[in-house]
Formats: sequence, C-alpha cells, structure tokens
Amino acid sequence: MGINGTDKKRRSIDFSVKASWLAFSKLYNMLGIPHGLTHSNGFVLLNIDTVYGTPATKIAPSLGMEARSLTRMLKTMEENGWITKEADEYDKRKAIIKLTPIGREKRELSRITVKYVHHKISKMVNQEDMEKFFKVIEAVSGVIDDLMENPPTPETYEKEVLGAELVFARK
Repeated sequence: MGINGTDKKRRSIDFSVKASWLAFSKLYNMLGIPHGLTHSNGFVLLNIDTVYGTPATKIAPSLGMEARSLTRMLKTMEENGWITKEADEYDKRKAIIKLTPIGREKRELSRITVKYVHHKISKMVNQEDMEKFFKVIEAVSGVIDDLMENPPTPETYEKEVLGAELVFARK
C-alpha cells in the first residue's frame, strides 16, 4: 500500500520539524499569555545572562533570528521594563542587554515553563529515544550547515535526487 500525499508530508524531515516547532510555539504562547509572555520573548529572556547581561549582537544569532525582529522585540521588552540596554564598559558602541527585576521574574517563569514541558515529554519518550532524536537533529543540522556553506547546483539535484528517484522507480 502506498503512502498518500498527507502521510508523505508528515514523513518529511522539514515538515515534521516545522510542524513541531509551530506546535511548541502555540503551546508556549498559550502558557505564557496569562503572564504577558510570548514564545519569542520568553526565548529571548532565556538567552540573556542573569548576572552580566548579554551583548545584543549575540542574542539574534543564538536564537536563529533576524536582527531587525530582535530589535523590535528588545524595544518592546525595554518599554515593558523587562530589560535595560547599557553601553559596554570597554566598547561604547556595543549594547549589553540586562534583565531588570521584572525581567528576571519573566525569565524564571519562562524557565519553569520550559522545564515543565520537557518533563512532560520525558514521561512519554524514554531516554534512549531522546538520545537518538538529538543525534538525528544534530545530523540534520550538520547537513543544513554544509548546504548553506556549499550550495548545490541544479546539476547536483539532477544527479543526486532525480537519479535516485529513477532508481527507486525501477524497483
């Protein structure tokens, strides 16, 4: 019996990762909204060092975000009183993002929420399967990094992908 179109999509790596990420985002938004948090700003708060702060330029890359999106979010977080921006003591051009007391509370709420969700997942997925999952995700990330550094040509697609489909079609 063949796999229908919907099942094929669900079995693709990128569809599965994107659907899971969207589900995480919706879940964290639902859990965070009563506290004024979103998935995105909770994620940012978790990536700010609680003692020394974090250079603004380090936050976006660590989250896989565009700097413009982060700039807007940081502005809102500053207006809400969650963070402050301070000039780096050695290089005044750099901004260090620091948590305010309210920001620390929001960060702690985010941390506890993430730990709770991970706890619920760990009750459903055994440690061995989680290790396999992380091994696969790391391999997928490695392939993506390699493709970003060495983009394939259309000829490569034809040779590696279409040629493979022809081999599978003959079986």
